[in-house]
Amino acid sequence: MQQLTEIRWHARAGQGAVTAAKVVAETALAADQYLQAMPEYGPERMGAPIKAFTRISSEPIEIHCNIEEPDIVIVLDDSLLEIIDVAEGIHPEGAIIVNTCTPPEQVRTALGVADSVKVACVDASGIALDTIKRDIPNTPMVGALIKVAGVVDMDSFKGLLAKNLSKKFGQEMIDANWASVDRAYEEVTVA
Repeated sequence: MQQLTEIRWHARAGQGAVTAAKVVAETALAADQYLQAMPEYGPERMGAPIKAFTRISSEPIEIHCNIEEPDIVIVLDDSLLEIIDVAEGIHPEGAIIVNTCTPPEQVRTALGVADSVKVACVDASGIALDTIKRDIPNTPMVGALIKVAGVVDMDSFKGLLAKNLSKKFGQEMIDANWASVDRAYEEVTVA
């Protein structure tokens, strides 16, 4: 039986959602899974709302479209909750992970999702500012994703993250990103 996981990412341009979607997919590939990762851009300007999509499967993926009924929704900027229906189409047993300081119970109420949907919250921006010294919440959000949904292996993700970062940065930035992933994994709360 095919195990297909569909993830929809909501962010603002410049927050690293497209990169995170690709690295999560590449991590699944390293675990002999099939994958798709694709962005959906609107106006291409810093701060504009964007979507990205990731599909991970144990068998070849034969659908090639945007994800309308995600198993997991990841929101890198909580200001999007006021302007976009991020819960649209969420699977009844799905999960929504939000970068926010707001408790998950309040986010659940604001989104109006069923009790069967997991709602998880983590201050990924705060973690990113503390660890990598920039408000780019993508790597902490993957740490939260790993804790909440377990779609990829932590060590495999960190290894691929180090490989990708080493092309542009030194070990200090790699260590800071690893710390951000670990902190989000530990600090995410679920309702």
